[in-house]
Amino acid sequence: MSLWVFGYGSLLWKTGFTPAETRRAVLHDYSRSFCMLSIHHRGTPEEPGLVLALEEAPGETCTGIAFRAEDAESDAVLEMLRARELISSAYVEHEVHLQTEAGPLTSLAYVIDPDHAQYVHLDLETQAGMIARSTGGMGPNPEYLFNTARHLDEMGIRDDDMRWLADRVQALIETV
Repeated sequence: MSLWVFGYGSLLWKTGFTPAETRRAVLHDYSRSFCMLSIHHRGTPEEPGLVLALEEAPGETCTGIAFRAEDAESDAVLEMLRARELISSAYVEHEVHLQTEAGPLTSLAYVIDPDHAQYVHLDLETQAGMIARSTGGMGPNPEYLFNTARHLDEMGIRDDDMRWLADRVQALIETV
């Protein structure tokens, strides 16, 4: 069975592997939001940033990209993704069912654990302030936001909160 991975955030622009196949995909009953404190990659424990996570949201949808790993590379890809995504236990690996133009498929996705200390639910203005000032081991938090927003725009995936955040963080950075 092929390894499919659902990209909805940084996997859209930094997969970490060369996919054998990609498909635009929709995940039902989940939403993409900046609901995870980043204390490693895009922030620190003292000055946490925010990264995207999937959270259960009945009635909502999240559009992203399903990436299929080459069968011969599946184990190595899974090991790389786990090292990257499971750096803390805030994400949980889930098997999800995606809808694509080529039909449904089962995929791996990284979903927030709502009981984890890194899970937050903040208003957009608070999110923008945190993102604008945070930097972690993988670089500045605004870079993560801007890359994700740009890729969503390029793929024609509308995300109003993402667009608002990108504009607001840019404005905050320019006033510093």
